[in-house]
Amino acid sequence: MSASEIKVGQLGINYVVDGSHTASIGMFELTVPPGSNVPPPHSHSNNEECLYVLQGTLRYTVGTETRDLTPGQGMSTPKGVVHAFSNPFTETARALVVQSPDIGAQYFKDVAAVVNAGGPPDKAALVSVMSKYGLVLAAPK
Repeated sequence: MSASEIKVGQLGINYVVDGSHTASIGMFELTVPPGSNVPPPHSHSNNEECLYVLQGTLRYTVGTETRDLTPGQGMSTPKGVVHAFSNPFTETARALVVQSPDIGAQYFKDVAAVVNAGGPPDKAALVSVMSKYGLVLAAPK
């Protein structure tokens, strides 16, 4: 874990470029240990997102398409499209995530404050943070 890594539960977010201050592109490395709790399916009102797997296998869903991505594979998520990810495999997955414009490291710090508070996360507080940054939870199926 690098000094600048943001831990959100078991997930690690290590920003390479935080473009949120200039409303430009941003990039971070996402580390997803096997069986990690992950964000619920959601969409971004303001951001496009591309994900590129560096290590392990990451299950990624965009809209109705689900793929098990391995190193060298990726998917992109247009603004407003529901997406989700998980790691049901045995090896830690690492991926590079690029967003345009960037949501910013502060989003993950705000989510971490809720998720890492101890006990089950406060769902209302989590939804509030997500909404503040333009994330919309998908309706339950």
